[in-house]
Amino acid sequence: MQHCRAMRFERRSAAAPTHLFLIVTITVLAPACVVRKAPRTSTQSGAPADVAQLWVQPRNLETRDLFHGPGGAALAPDPSVPYELVAIDDSGFSPGYDVRDPRGAEWSVKVGIEAQPEVVASRVLWAIGYHQPATYLLTSWQLTGKQVETPGAGRFRLESGGHKVIADWSWYENPFASTQPFKGLLVANLILNNWDWKTSNNKVYALAGDDGTSRRVFVVRDLGASLGKTTFPQFLKWTPLRGMGQGSRNDVAGFEEQALIKKVEGEQVTFDYRGIHNGLVDTLTVDDVVWTCRLMARISDRQWRDAFRAARYADAEQQRFIRKLKSKIDEGLALASADPL
Repeated sequence: MQHCRAMRFERRSAAAPTHLFLIVTITVLAPACVVRKAPRTSTQSGAPADVAQLWVQPRNLETRDLFHGPGGAALAPDPSVPYELVAIDDSGFSPGYDVRDPRGAEWSVKVGIEAQPEVVASRVLWAIGYHQPATYLLTSWQLTGKQVETPGAGRFRLESGGHKVIADWSWYENPFASTQPFKGLLVANLILNNWDWKTSNNKVYALAGDDGTSRRVFVVRDLGASLGKTTFPQFLKWTPLRGMGQGSRNDVAGFEEQALIKKVEGEQVTFDYRGIHNGLVDTLTVDDVVWTCRLMARISDRQWRDAFRAARYADAEQQRFIRKLKSKIDEGLALASADPL
């Protein structure tokens, strides 16, 4: 009997440090991981936000080149030239490199599972009017410098040429929180199932003009956590650790499983969303969904195919992704059935 009691004591003693470690870890990390319940507008001067810094009406949407994207063919990286290694970037989920081409242009390269969906998501956001940097995908390329591995297919994002990052911006506090384009941006990310809404993924760029002046634009980048499904673990619901994944990436089967909308009650939309940013998602209304889906519905079949061709998806995967994207857009458009155009 005494032996049994001793065994029980030893087990409790061994477990105590583990429990204490978990309690301390959650106590320390939780305040830094709190997600605000709703976005709020922030301006420096109190003047109305300049929405053009976030979104510009895409009057030429139907003719935009979604194969080459915002950088066009002229800025596309050359797969036949060597790229000099400047630095290895191991700060995010996907491995990457900072490189320089023979012309002196600097590129951020991302390899791995996120490279393809980022190119597609960037093309789609740019098509409907949101600012995006020049991005491309190279299936093979040459890396020179102090490295041992052979790089795989990479997302190339131009980092030089008259623009530079000057700040991050938050989904929860920004000049545009009350505007239709901001809410449309949230809906577009839900349609693409981009769930990685960290502040560090959102950048303010200073763009140099020909006259020597510069202007600011607000950009959502690092869109690689797209085209999958959201599956945030329920046991972490109240302690959403920032580095914890909230879904899959580049996962056509998972993407097909998830709808856009679960139900609608009046103007309130309940989305088929399983992430940590319900405070943002819950602010969206029927009008926000319809506004965004009307823009995305203007993307032609050819443009959809071009966006996926740019990311080097095989034909069968292209068709599956495009079919599901158009199905989600149709879900949103159906909310306007009683609303005159």
